[in-house]
Amino acid sequence: MLNLSAGMKSNDFSDARVLVTGGAGFIGSALVWALNQDGCDHVVVCDRLGTDEKWRNLTPLRFANYIEADELLPRLQNGALGRFDLILHLGACSSTTERDASYLIRNNYEFTRDLAAWSLANKTRFVYASSAATYGDGSAGMEDNDAKLDALRPLNMYGYSKHLFDLHAKRAGFLNRIVGLKYFNVFGPNEDHKGDMRSVVHKSFGQVRETGVIRLFKSYRSGYRDGEQKRDFLYIKDAVAMTLHLAASEKANGLFNIGSGAARTWLDLARAVFTALKREPKIEFIEMPESIRDKYQYFTEANLSRLRAVGYTAPVTPLENAVSDYVRNYLVPDKRLDPAPA
Repeated sequence: MLNLSAGMKSNDFSDARVLVTGGAGFIGSALVWALNQDGCDHVVVCDRLGTDEKWRNLTPLRFANYIEADELLPRLQNGALGRFDLILHLGACSSTTERDASYLIRNNYEFTRDLAAWSLANKTRFVYASSAATYGDGSAGMEDNDAKLDALRPLNMYGYSKHLFDLHAKRAGFLNRIVGLKYFNVFGPNEDHKGDMRSVVHKSFGQVRETGVIRLFKSYRSGYRDGEQKRDFLYIKDAVAMTLHLAASEKANGLFNIGSGAARTWLDLARAVFTALKREPKIEFIEMPESIRDKYQYFTEANLSRLRAVGYTAPVTPLENAVSDYVRNYLVPDKRLDPAPA
């Protein structure tokens, strides 16, 4: 475990030199938080801060350097940044409604391809974010098995840009030397900058405060009543624990689902938000925009067999407990993940 290079010891990141791309974003900043908790401050954060508020995620965190994304590959290639023991590549455009396919290819596929090539050439552990969006409507299954990659048909360009790198890694023959993570519906602290891509928990919290009502999309598929569309919801604290376990495990290579393993309805999620706020549920159903109706996933559920097979034994936080922690300890007091003792 984690004896992958001279800088890393078994189950201990404290001496590791780690690069986190997308490190100011949702999952990326949560990973820096978890590394800090493990005593790892030798972290280089890479991101594009732009004009949104995600810089606020960095303020409680400890890291050695910050680099804008456009500078990263040139500085790696000329040796200016030195060596790394581990690269956690979370940087990407995560908008499922992004329509600029060329941008998604450059940002999500080509950048990942070049960063993976540098990592392999420099014997650096490489862990990257794929997505459950690669599974499309689920008709080809949701197993993290690279033998089935060619059968997958993503429903949007975001999912395809992630799928394209998974395919490249398989065909180039290095998927057995890196780790790809198919994140399902992750929610939790540090996501507020994501705008319309925020979780329904975050959106619902705002709706309840403003109107007392949570609005969910109607169903447009037979077999699913309004609000009973199902997703695999995963708390961010579980997501980072799974990610770092895989980063540390010598046995872990290839694609892994990162989810709860249990699909729940949007109604379950909405009711959990009301319970956390100690309010009676008031739920309304609204029309789904036509632009996403034919690209909507009605059911996702992670098969966690491969994750469990490489020694991840921790239980997943139950949905109601996760929503309660998020709402009461982060959303209500407007707090971010902070590695400092409370």
